[in-house]
Amino acid sequence: MVGEGFNGLRHNSFCMKKASVLCAFISCLLFAYCSKEPSALKQTPFVFNLPPGVESPRVSADNAITMEKVALGKMLFFDPILSKDSTIACASCHIQSLGFTDNNRLSLGVFDSIGFRNALTLTNVAYNNLFFWDGGVPSLELQVIAPIESPFEMNNALDSVIARLTRHPYYSNRFVELFGKPVDKVSFTQSIASFERTLVSFNSPFDRNYYYNEPSLTAAQVRGQELFFSTRTNCSSCHSLPNFTNNGFANNGLYDVYADMGRRRVTVRFNDDALFKIPTLRNIARTAPYMHDGSLPNLAAVISHYNSGGSNHINKSSLIKPLNLTVQEQSDLLAFLESLTDEEFINNSSFMP
Repeated sequence: MVGEGFNGLRHNSFCMKKASVLCAFISCLLFAYCSKEPSALKQTPFVFNLPPGVESPRVSADNAITMEKVALGKMLFFDPILSKDSTIACASCHIQSLGFTDNNRLSLGVFDSIGFRNALTLTNVAYNNLFFWDGGVPSLELQVIAPIESPFEMNNALDSVIARLTRHPYYSNRFVELFGKPVDKVSFTQSIASFERTLVSFNSPFDRNYYYNEPSLTAAQVRGQELFFSTRTNCSSCHSLPNFTNNGFANNGLYDVYADMGRRRVTVRFNDDALFKIPTLRNIARTAPYMHDGSLPNLAAVISHYNSGGSNHINKSSLIKPLNLTVQEQSDLLAFLESLTDEEFINNSSFMP
């Protein structure tokens, strides 16, 4: 009896241990299941519609562009929730009808603050390799952060933006659906960058003539085109095809002495003093005023500046010299620049809120 009782006790103890282990295993499974991040929604790849021979825009290896991310990024682009006082959005300084610029000399921020540079166009921004007038940012995703944290623009902190979106009923759910996790800095910047990559413009009268042989240019625009691509003006040396920029930096002799150090602000090299990004000329007729400081009010003034040869800054490009264009030639050159306006792009409902 004593032996039987001991064996029974040992059996019960073994069963209890088995049950305990089984319960612990089930608990682990339940914890893993409950704590596991939800699966990301299967998304639809975005397809660019480009002329023959034009390469697709740069896309980050870790940020495949999809229709769903583009839609989310567009919502964020137009939402003032990103700024400190919720009064301005990305779209406040990048207006579609103005070629995704504004009509101010210098960008305006929250609390009536004034920036120190003119807003660059977002036309074909995905073809850039460096961003902003001084090239201080190397990717479109990182570019998203700068205006948010600039005291002259949105004057906010990225952490504060993420906290706001986390509390927002739509955004908090949508980020989990698309990325399989709550909104964070990576998914936030990837979304806006995805939308900005779709701002592609290749359907101007120039494009229809150049890529598709359509008779879409006027006689004045044809004459202006010949001047633009000639060695006499050297315009295309800096503003080369397909995006009418070589993505470089140059000094164009705007001043003898500059208040803005330009590229030198990033590199600290004297040879980069007063060098600025060479912007695309696409939709240029819509993006006045011009230059890094918005000091030239219209295209006629820009052409007049280059025709004069500019001032004599020590770093001025050797390509900038007096052109001696006649009044008619200046008019023709202006007509050609107007042929770079893509009305379909300017009025594309896909870019509207």
